[in-house]
Amino acid sequence: MKLEKINIALLACLFLLFACERTNNNPAQPADQLPVDTSFVGRHGQLAVKGAALTDQNGDTIVLRGVSLGWHQWWSRFYSKETVEWLKKDWKPNLIRAAIGVEPDSGYLRKPEWAMQCLTTVVDAAIENDMYVIVDWHAHYIHLEEAQTFFTQVATKYKDTPNVLYEIFNEPWDDMPWPDVKAYSVEIIKTIRSIDKDNIILVGNPHWDQDVHIVADDPIIGYDNILYTLHFYAATHKQDLRDKAAYARSKGLPIFVSECAGMEASGDGAIDQTEWNRWLQWMEEHRLSWAAWSVSDKNETCSMIKSPASPASQWTNNDLKAWGIQIKQILTSEQ
Repeated sequence: MKLEKINIALLACLFLLFACERTNNNPAQPADQLPVDTSFVGRHGQLAVKGAALTDQNGDTIVLRGVSLGWHQWWSRFYSKETVEWLKKDWKPNLIRAAIGVEPDSGYLRKPEWAMQCLTTVVDAAIENDMYVIVDWHAHYIHLEEAQTFFTQVATKYKDTPNVLYEIFNEPWDDMPWPDVKAYSVEIIKTIRSIDKDNIILVGNPHWDQDVHIVADDPIIGYDNILYTLHFYAATHKQDLRDKAAYARSKGLPIFVSECAGMEASGDGAIDQTEWNRWLQWMEEHRLSWAAWSVSDKNETCSMIKSPASPASQWTNNDLKAWGIQIKQILTSEQ
């Protein structure tokens, strides 16, 4: 009995010595300084398309939610590291979309170097801030050679980066037939896949990305990791567009909502809260990723920042329009 008590005492002393040594070598850290695994892209990694689903590196369905920046040539002040950092910190999206304007004055066709500078600033900041990022060729018409040059540059720079998704045609014009859009898309896909074998490619469709039902009957074949974009503005596009999308889904077409908002298709007018909520519910039911339009300061409902006098980051709710406040609330509630 005495020997057992001595052994127990020795063990207790050894334990105390070991604990003291660990305490001296590793002093306690405040709770707010403890390392926390907050990596989103680190956890989900390389994205892929399996059937109609967007999946992560583990084969699990993943839903990306975030915001689109406005046209780069008009709202370049938001194409900054500071804006991306603030969005990540305060709004908590896991996705951002860089809308590189193509046709208008000062767009890519006229100032390609400046466009690439705006783009790489956002993409690099998104990578640094652990976000997925859509490289959006924000065009309404076909510019095959210019798009091939653009995506060759982008794919060469980011081919080994799982964060990047390529959106190869923002919104084909109303009367542009699907065979024309399809032929263009195949050529751009070939260009990208000759450099980047894996990253997601988003393909547009006629009538401003609302004819997914037509695409579902004649999809692109022979290439992996492709989704088709659906755009909606809830006050204009209602159940009839959801019906088209439901048909496309029933045919196994993978869909990505790369641009959406709650007001009229003009970007103005009142937010149709009832229809917006229906769209949110529908996207959640179908596990569809989405990006809300847009981080800009135009005098319209869909521009999330109140005015050009507002800062480019560090926003309070006083700097945001109702649409911006609502999107921020949705994104932060998803955490």
